[in-house]
Amino acid sequence: MADNGIFVLAELGGEAGRLIREIQLEFDPKLAAMRGHPHVTITGSSGVGPVAPGTSVEELEAALAPIAATTAPLVLPFGLPARFMQTNVVMLPLDPNGPLRELHDRIARSGLSFARSRFTFSPHATLSLYPTLSSDALKRVLALRVDAPAELEGLSVYHTMDPQPARRLLVLPFADVTRGS
Repeated sequence: MADNGIFVLAELGGEAGRLIREIQLEFDPKLAAMRGHPHVTITGSSGVGPVAPGTSVEELEAALAPIAATTAPLVLPFGLPARFMQTNVVMLPLDPNGPLRELHDRIARSGLSFARSRFTFSPHATLSLYPTLSSDALKRVLALRVDAPAELEGLSVYHTMDPQPARRLLVLPFADVTRGS
């Protein structure tokens, strides 16, 4: 993550969220303690960079609330665990195309000011970030499977200012598709 920026996430609920939390607790307790809920970063670390840190909560809400209000909850399959090239980061990838790409691109076109990102859009849930895993631990985490889908039900916006803990600024649920209009 960047030293100082605003990230747009979707926290993981359901069975997948529970399983990923258990994996984080086993393989990266620091990550589990710092982040609370497992999540997928929609903007900030890949695709577009973080939103400018001086953006007000009112500006964030004005830009993101209409997007959340017109997005149905997403249920998406995870791929197999993998390492980001030349790093010790282990993650569960999600397809960077389809509804997740559409969501990312709508946010990117929202009028908010974003920093440049070094990476192409690669949505994922992080399993291990901080430790350098032993070869045995790395084999074990890469052999794990999360067959439950990612359940994304809204956007959570956090201001990250390392090394301090990230601060949640805003939560915006996705459209309630069970209600009639």
